[in-house]
Amino acid sequence: MSIRPIAEVARELGIEDDSVEAYGRLKAKIALSEVGGAARGKGRLVLVTAINPTPAGEGKTTTSIALAMGLRRLGKNAVLALREPSLGPVFGVKGGGTGGGRASLVPADDINLHFTGDIHAITTAHNLLSALVDNACHFRDGNRGRGELDARRVTWGRALDMNDRALRRAVVGLGGKAHGVPREDRFDITAASEVMAIVALAEGYEDLEARLSRIVVGASHEGAAITAGDVGAAGAMTALLRDALKPNLVQTEEGGAAFVHAGPFANIAHGCNSVLATRLALRFGDYAVTEAGFGFDLGGEKFLNVKCRQMGVWPRAVVIVATLRALKMHGGAPVKLAHQPDPEALRSGLAHLEKHIENARSFGLTPVVAINVFPNDADDELGVVESSATRFGARVARCLGFSAGGEGAIDLATAVADVVDATDASPPTAKYTYEIADTAEDKMRKVATAVYGASGVVVAPRAAADLARATELGWGSLPICMAKTQLSLSDDPARPGRPEGFMINVREVRLSAGAGFLVPLTGEMMTMPGLPKSPAAWNVRLMPDGRIKGLMQND
Repeated sequence: MSIRPIAEVARELGIEDDSVEAYGRLKAKIALSEVGGAARGKGRLVLVTAINPTPAGEGKTTTSIALAMGLRRLGKNAVLALREPSLGPVFGVKGGGTGGGRASLVPADDINLHFTGDIHAITTAHNLLSALVDNACHFRDGNRGRGELDARRVTWGRALDMNDRALRRAVVGLGGKAHGVPREDRFDITAASEVMAIVALAEGYEDLEARLSRIVVGASHEGAAITAGDVGAAGAMTALLRDALKPNLVQTEEGGAAFVHAGPFANIAHGCNSVLATRLALRFGDYAVTEAGFGFDLGGEKFLNVKCRQMGVWPRAVVIVATLRALKMHGGAPVKLAHQPDPEALRSGLAHLEKHIENARSFGLTPVVAINVFPNDADDELGVVESSATRFGARVARCLGFSAGGEGAIDLATAVADVVDATDASPPTAKYTYEIADTAEDKMRKVATAVYGASGVVVAPRAAADLARATELGWGSLPICMAKTQLSLSDDPARPGRPEGFMINVREVRLSAGAGFLVPLTGEMMTMPGLPKSPAAWNVRLMPDGRIKGLMQND
């Protein structure tokens, strides 16, 4: 390993010591004043996404880290911009979110647990607003002239950074008049909080407070929208989020810079790291390598249609991560047998990869398929994927970053650099799935048909009423952030591969006026996950020497 003091990593980028707020030796906050400085690199953006995830694993974060390390091995100036892990999956199914093997971030334990406290601050800011909402219901006059907040029409819930299905529906305010107004409530995991999205999309403190002020928390008895600004929450929430808005700097196991900040869970949120962290990576790197959550149909689509649209940037290339195991599962193989050779299942699963390649090309981007290689992968099956991906119109390279670090990602780094460098004379221009002027129904339909391959969209009566209300309030033309299962291109997690002839069922639409998008909830998606029968938390232990064991899968 080439682990260095974090101040040294910052100085290599060109960040002055005064802008580095160290949290120990290996992690730091970077002052917001660094975001708008003069460019020190070429700032070419590379998006890493993947096929739809399976229990067999894909390794998107591992591949992102390996790619950046491989580019550095080639003498390239590469900077990472990744998402922060949520404690929900850390203690649930997935384990930590800092890569794996020799393609990991440092300090992994810190990043996977409390890190610099960002997610805690976001949770607290969210729940401060919740408390002020209930306070307004209790005293009945706390809305600054907007009318009394109707407790029956409160839409703002509470947040917790943990998987806890028992909190999906709750009743608060029990115990008599002194204890508040009884009403139904809900908890969302913090990654799905609108406050998380606002932190991820805000361009600075002024923008942060303005967005927080716009959060719609409910309605008055007369039907007027009541916002976080109306209940007097925005100023204190901004103060709580002062440090959380500053991007975090850490490093890879080979000493390369990585900004890790905000934004997991692209199935129920937009699933991208912060705008500020991405701008820092673009400012300091020739290659700014970033990732979007889950498959291209979720994080990738939202990265391009939501985040890039707001930022005014566009990637030079898209990396689509795939594994033999996952492709076989999309071809019908059970997870217990996915590690075994199965040419028939692999051939069937390649249709799923083809759809993601088609999606990347529909955005005008050149896809590079990264095959994340496992030790027992059959060479002939790897060759089948390589020839098929080439036939589908993508560049392709194997990646052995997990076992060999940057050296194992040289082929992938070379392919990505070739694609990116070739765009310098004529960079790709933005090509969105929908236009802002489209109706919300048309936006949902275009994403469903073009990106998922659906036949159309079915909008339930409640969702139609939600859209009508958003339009009445003046927010009907916002971009959309689809909440959909990550396990399938459809809204049915039991349909892997490339399903056909299906409809996307939208049961509810939530307004996120501060974040700047509408959230259609499809299928059975929940914004508070539950723990599995055998949660990852069972394997986490503090060792006598202070090390934490079991945060990562297979640890």
